[in-house]
Amino acid sequence: MIRAASKTRHGQSASGGDAALELARRVLAIEADAVRALIERIDERFLGAVSLILERRGRVVVSGIGKSGHIARKIASTLSSTGTPAVFLHPAEALHGDLGMIEAGDVFIAISHSGESEELLDILPQVKRRGAKLIALTGRRDSTLAKESDVLLDAGVAQEACPHNLAPTASTTAALALGDALAVALLDARGFSADDFARSHPGGTLGRRLLTHVSDVMRSGADLPAVPEGASFKQALLEISRGRMGMTAVLDAGRRVRGIFTDGDLRRALEKGVDLERTTIAEVMTPGPRSIRPEALAVEAVQLMERHKINQLLVVDGDGCLAGALNMHDLFRAKVI
Repeated sequence: MIRAASKTRHGQSASGGDAALELARRVLAIEADAVRALIERIDERFLGAVSLILERRGRVVVSGIGKSGHIARKIASTLSSTGTPAVFLHPAEALHGDLGMIEAGDVFIAISHSGESEELLDILPQVKRRGAKLIALTGRRDSTLAKESDVLLDAGVAQEACPHNLAPTASTTAALALGDALAVALLDARGFSADDFARSHPGGTLGRRLLTHVSDVMRSGADLPAVPEGASFKQALLEISRGRMGMTAVLDAGRRVRGIFTDGDLRRALEKGVDLERTTIAEVMTPGPRSIRPEALAVEAVQLMERHKINQLLVVDGDGCLAGALNMHDLFRAKVI
């Protein structure tokens, strides 16, 4: 007797699930092979594309239709965020006025796996007439697009990952990878640094980490809890309560930092049975506390606090005078961590 395939809790047969996994692995293997094959084809033509873009005065205009259009948008975005000004141009919109964005100093990157996309070929004469140079990113070296180009980037693939060898899958992956390679090569040639990247991404996590300084997030002025080193235990407790930072700085007459008194120091003092009425804060503070400069990056403050397992950090100037203070909550609010 033939047994029916067992069902999973989602109602799919075990054999059906195995087939799906095998197909998924096949898709990933085909696309990985397509990208690996590009490595052997990176040659002087790729260098020519890099040089052409670096030599031109204008922007990079990236264009494609259908799935290639989606890849073109991503490549344009990656170029822009890595130091090469770029825009996406839809071929159909170009025929209805958007060609006006192309100028003589521009480089036009046309993406088409077949190299015969009618919408792209229709605008090529106008692109060239305006003086822009053409880089073709295509899977067919004998295509019309390839023949019309100033530089050809071969993104050909042996097969698509689609079982019918029809849906753009491996070919779009290869085109995207080649575009990324071009963007990173240009980034390196321009000396585009992590700081430059952060300035292009001020709203992102990396931007906040690289552009936010201690002085941007520290508390200062009246918000800064501090007492003189001769203050009483009671004065220090009142200052901790007022400042709501779980600590107070302890200063000498010149406002130089002598120590810090935290909630932890308070617990330890109580455990030792310290006479609260007769003890000065200098006797129970933590002397020579960890500190940081105002111009340091906020992320450096995070690293320092995590390394030494502390929750508060004093900020001092070049003379050792108190300039501010911060704690983990301040860094969380600033979205540095």
